[in-house]
Amino acid sequence: MSEGVIVKGDVTRDALSEGPPLSSSMLNALEHDLNTLTRAGLRRKLRSVTQRRGAEIVVDGKATVDFSSNDYLGLAGDPRLADAAAEFLKKEQTGAAAARLISGNSPVHTNVERALAEFKHTEAALLFASGYMANLGTIPALVGKRDVIYSDALNHASLLDATKLSRAEVRVFPHLDLAALRQMLNEDTGKFRRRLIVVDGVFSMDGDLFPLDKLVPLAREFDAWTYVDDAHGTAVLGPNGRGSVEHFGVEGEIDVIMGTLGKALGSAGAFIAGSATLIEYLLHRARAFVYTTSSPPVLAAVTLRALEIVAQEPWRREQLWKNARMVRAGLAEMGREAPGEADAYIVPVMIGSVEETVRVGNELREAGYLVGAVRPPTVPLGTSRLRITVCSAHTEQHIEGLLDTLRKVLR
Repeated sequence: MSEGVIVKGDVTRDALSEGPPLSSSMLNALEHDLNTLTRAGLRRKLRSVTQRRGAEIVVDGKATVDFSSNDYLGLAGDPRLADAAAEFLKKEQTGAAAARLISGNSPVHTNVERALAEFKHTEAALLFASGYMANLGTIPALVGKRDVIYSDALNHASLLDATKLSRAEVRVFPHLDLAALRQMLNEDTGKFRRRLIVVDGVFSMDGDLFPLDKLVPLAREFDAWTYVDDAHGTAVLGPNGRGSVEHFGVEGEIDVIMGTLGKALGSAGAFIAGSATLIEYLLHRARAFVYTTSSPPVLAAVTLRALEIVAQEPWRREQLWKNARMVRAGLAEMGREAPGEADAYIVPVMIGSVEETVRVGNELREAGYLVGAVRPPTVPLGTSRLRITVCSAHTEQHIEGLLDTLRKVLR
């Protein structure tokens, strides 16, 4: 047995410090890499965020207006969701205790899947622990070594990781470039067993939309399947909040839709929606579903209540779009017009320099406004930016305060 390994008795910090460092070569290597991140301005830290009340939060003990979260409809701190959780927990357990295919399946899981399928106008839906897990479980289940994936250049990291995990051939086409996608599809005709086009419905860093109404006929022409990650569109876009698929009028024409519950719906987790055959297949073949303990049933109860609120209170979406227009108009007056549609609620403010982006983010936070200061590797080198996210709970005072502060700190 190697020296310094304690095999019995209490393992305390003092006991560990008495012997030589464990895996010192690993610790040295990791410290070196962390120092490299520090020198590049890319080292991050966790902040304590508490007392979420609409758009107002407490960050490290200081009252702050949140312009960084994905709580687009202001539901994450809604007391009605907390009440739904409390009511459920009075009757049921906290954890599912097993994978759903063993003994972790609760009736509320089935109920929320039916509600999500109805909400998305699909035949069925399947819950996953997170959007990341939904993508990592679904894409490799659908395609493999003899197949090809066509991926937008700005797809989310979870989609990129899922395509790698699938072991399929991957073709990356320029962002939103349907002509380039067409050329790839044409050149690959007859070469692969299955062809899957994977795109974000709403891109998380720029807030722009993939034109799904143009994607669908192209995919059908070349007999390709379509996969839309609608994490940032679910419960927000479309006349009824059903997402980017409803927004573009292609409901029933997208093969696979991924949606999350932890953004506009204020809960946690994710789902895949599509045909009953697709969901039955994933129940058997999606490893991120089969081989993991089920998400807590209480989250499904919270999601059911959130879906009811979304249906009953369309004013939340309308207020969100109004607030987004106000933020974008204010930036345009500063000469900082943001790309995207007039009411797009993810608002990038391009800065470029890592150091300058960090400075502006820090000064905004000191003034009481939390805004995402996004740097590589989340975005490409040289495109560091502020990522302002708008929610329906922002007041005119919140927005005017943010814009006034931006005028002072942007150079």
